Amino acid sequence: MEGCVLVLERVNCPEDLKVLSRAEVAALCDEIRDLIEEVVSSNGGHLASNLGVVELTVALHRSFDFSRDVLIWDVSHQCYAHKILTGRKERFRTLRRKGGISGFCRPDESPYDHFAAGHSSTSISAALGFAKARDLKGESHHVVAVIGDGALLNGLALEGLNNVDVVKSKVIIVLNDNGMSISPRVGGFANLLARLSSSPTYIGFKQFTRAALKGLPRGEDLIGAISRFKRSVKHLLLPTSFFEEMGLSYWGPFDGHDVEELERAFEAAKLYPRSLLIHVKTCKGKGCERAEVDPVRYHGVSPSGSRFRSFSDVFGEIAVRLGRERPEVVALTAAMCDGTGLSAFARAFPDRFFDVGIAESHMLTFAAGMARCGLRPIVAVYSTFLQRGYDQAIHDIALQRLPVVLAVDRAGIVGEDGPTHHGAFDIAYMMPVPNFVLMAPRDAATMERMFELALSLSCPSLIRYPRAEAPGLFPEGSEPKVELGRAQLILPGEEVLFLAYGSMVVEAYGAATILRERGVSAGVLDLMFAKPMDEEAILELGSRAKLLVVAEEGSVLGGVGQRIRALLHEAGICVPCLSLGIPDGFVEHGSRAELLSELGLDAPSMAELTLARLCLGRASVA
Repeated sequence: MEGCVLVLERVNCPEDLKVLSRAEVAALCDEIRDLIEEVVSSNGGHLASNLGVVELTVALHRSFDFSRDVLIWDVSHQCYAHKILTGRKERFRTLRRKGGISGFCRPDESPYDHFAAGHSSTSISAALGFAKARDLKGESHHVVAVIGDGALLNGLALEGLNNVDVVKSKVIIVLNDNGMSISPRVGGFANLLARLSSSPTYIGFKQFTRAALKGLPRGEDLIGAISRFKRSVKHLLLPTSFFEEMGLSYWGPFDGHDVEELERAFEAAKLYPRSLLIHVKTCKGKGCERAEVDPVRYHGVSPSGSRFRSFSDVFGEIAVRLGRERPEVVALTAAMCDGTGLSAFARAFPDRFFDVGIAESHMLTFAAGMARCGLRPIVAVYSTFLQRGYDQAIHDIALQRLPVVLAVDRAGIVGEDGPTHHGAFDIAYMMPVPNFVLMAPRDAATMERMFELALSLSCPSLIRYPRAEAPGLFPEGSEPKVELGRAQLILPGEEVLFLAYGSMVVEAYGAATILRERGVSAGVLDLMFAKPMDEEAILELGSRAKLLVVAEEGSVLGGVGQRIRALLHEAGICVPCLSLGIPDGFVEHGSRAELLSELGLDAPSMAELTLARLCLGRASVA
């Protein structure tokens, strides 16, 4: 209303929340949602999950003092309201922008961000660590972990739960149950949560007793007195014994959009002597009709006007074609059906598509079992999440030489999600693994040929590709030739030779074009394979050049550049070699274009760095 002062304008820190009336709290929640929706529509980010936890966040900060208590958000992608309420309201419009605040919790950003996160299911283990440290140091603050129902199904979260009774340090676990992870949750444990959430017997009993007792004299007193009986009945009606056996008392479910009800639960939890799990039911996308109707689509939102045909889209098309041609092809993903581009495959071949939930380790061994029986699994996974299944890639796939195809999306710089999501390490950590073929396409046409090759191999393979637009054919008029272990010279040059891998081929070609305009004869060799590498082409062409420039969208430590340097050294070829890639350090958030430029991995930056090295070389000779 015009002239009306927003409640949010009066809230600059969590203490300001505690003096608000119930009406003001309700208005504040609406205002926070409006701000989140406005900023995410402009900057991109996680919309639906953040809209769903506004009341929960407000209730937590009204009930606890997180300047001394500890709050750990699992994944922490749902921390936007938390950031707004903890002194970052004025900077919230910089969310996910270069130099702005992160879309995840960062202890170096605020003392209210107690533990950094970005990957799933770490909160319970971390909370136990905080709680045990508290007890050993003789302190008395509360430790609260907020975890989603999808994340709770992950092995790491279950390992943490299994240790609650071992550690014996009180933690308060808040289960944010919206029926989703990124996609709808799956599996037997999900069914248990569904029974806890929707048992008509218990919920009906709870509602009946409260309504009936409120109509009696001293009804509120009777409600409290009979609560022990209700808890006993609940154990008979609901499958809560799982949590009880883990050393946790189970409370709930509670309405996650009723701040008053949540506050009562949290105040009681502070007085309770044991570890407990508070089950909270929320609506993902709450308050935004389109996000409530389609929470998968609005889980992660790209900045306005940023849609293009991506490598993920191309992969999805390739997977469907291969599925039609080869009935032994199956596809797997870990709660990332839409993100990896497998939605069309899932619709076309529902019996051959497997979303295992947030369970990357299980996914790889599951795929290995199918491959051992003659199927051809294609496993679609983001580079940053492949790290979670590294042992399985080695022990269960590579060791047995099983023909599993890893489709590694978001390889390299992903942009605004920042250091927890950049795919910087897969080249370096997969390079030493025996039996794996490692390849990366420069365009859509090459990508298609690589997947065809991968399915023809009798060994495991990995195809990495970026979060970027996929050129149809690059350069125009070229013929993609994909032969195992063979590079392709796409631009000859005598003075400078770019040795580019995957996504860097386009940038290297642009850099070579700039250099040629400046009178430098520059060529580009598309390496195509990191393993087996085309050593013959590298040595032959490399020995003729005055400068080699290796360009890879991955860590320079243990990457393609180091392998090429070692190869040249072993062959006794002494030629200057400039390695361009992701340096030893975590890359912050920003747009992909901004970060590639900062790292020297876009065409203009590559050209300038190459010219500088050429000038240095000429000066040393003179």
